Amino acid sequence: DSRPPAGCSAEHRLSGGLLGSLPGGCSAEHRLSGGLLGPRRRPLLVAAPPLRAFLERHCPIVCETFYPTPWCFEGRLQTLLRHILLSEPPVLYRSELLRVADGGQLVLDWADNPGSQRYPDPSTRPTLLLLPGATNNSEASYVLHLVHGLLQVGYRCVVLNCRGCKGDELLTPRAFSVANTEDLETAIAHLRAQLPRAPLLAMGFSLGGTLLLHHLARTGHAAGLEAAVAMSPLWDYGEFLNLLEQSLPMVVFHVPLLYFVRRLVKRHRQAIAALLDVDQVLKARTLREIDAQYTAPAFGYGTCEEYVRAASSMSGVLAIRVPLLCLNAADDPFSPLHTIPMELLRQVPHVALLMWPRGGHVGFQEGLLPCRHNFLVRVCIQFAAAVLEQGAELRGLRGDPGTGAGARV
Repeated sequence: DSRPPAGCSAEHRLSGGLLGSLPGGCSAEHRLSGGLLGPRRRPLLVAAPPLRAFLERHCPIVCETFYPTPWCFEGRLQTLLRHILLSEPPVLYRSELLRVADGGQLVLDWADNPGSQRYPDPSTRPTLLLLPGATNNSEASYVLHLVHGLLQVGYRCVVLNCRGCKGDELLTPRAFSVANTEDLETAIAHLRAQLPRAPLLAMGFSLGGTLLLHHLARTGHAAGLEAAVAMSPLWDYGEFLNLLEQSLPMVVFHVPLLYFVRRLVKRHRQAIAALLDVDQVLKARTLREIDAQYTAPAFGYGTCEEYVRAASSMSGVLAIRVPLLCLNAADDPFSPLHTIPMELLRQVPHVALLMWPRGGHVGFQEGLLPCRHNFLVRVCIQFAAAVLEQGAELRGLRGDPGTGAGARV
């Protein structure tokens, strides 16, 4: 059962309140990941009673046991093999180039789903805005799988690609900052203007999920969204950098991340050189050094530490007023259990945290051959259906006056 024993809150259980009676004082991470619970794979749901009741009633997958691929159950394996094994279902996009206020440009990839039988009217067809992780785009396998699944149930999908990552040229030195939500706000405003009658939800992966958290925290009722999902968000960006640098097994992730960022910088050397010494940026040997030499100054931060603090701050989640489902695994190598602000989240009535012992980082591979099976896709589809079909129940939870497109649920 994902609920705690009688008389004990879920948060108390996670924080080790029951560990005093255990020999050796085992850590909360060890407990949740199955060290003492053996094959336990059911999720922990941290949510205020109204949101919990809504999810359990209309999104029963939140109580479902997750069985990871038997030979790929560990978090790092789940994370790595997602890149290798996950297939790439065919998705037909049309691309839109959108100019933004700072002189840059964004690529929005639309999967319009004109053949949708469930929502034949394109003006009211529910639209899902998807945010890939940093350096990724609409062709990433995990994005394609989610788009493919959402199209099958009749929705429209729009992918906001990271700047410079979909064949587009950087027109300014800026690429991606997890602390800067301007591009996301521009995309949401554009979609609202183009589709004023269509419900709009957002779903973000990894750093895209973290970006979504920052947007919801900064905009409150004015977020412009019916609801949102953050998949494997990085709750503490500073600790993520520490983990990359201090753990030898993390080299398998750190090296590819550096490669993709360096490739981006090399490809857009001319635009970046207008502000920074590109050769100095390319000498960076860690992601933190990339942030110090490139990201922080490109986005106006005086120091890398200032940028990391802005990217890591989650105190603003108290201001979130849009129903948000956060999906994490306790064995996520980028965002492990100890980085999640559990005590803070339990104070936010609009946010639900759903955590499984296993799953890795945007992993959640299931089945013996996980090339076509992904648990996250099923969770997202069920949550979207619950919001769109039963969203009237969430009006009281949001506590807004019920006016405007963003208040439609």
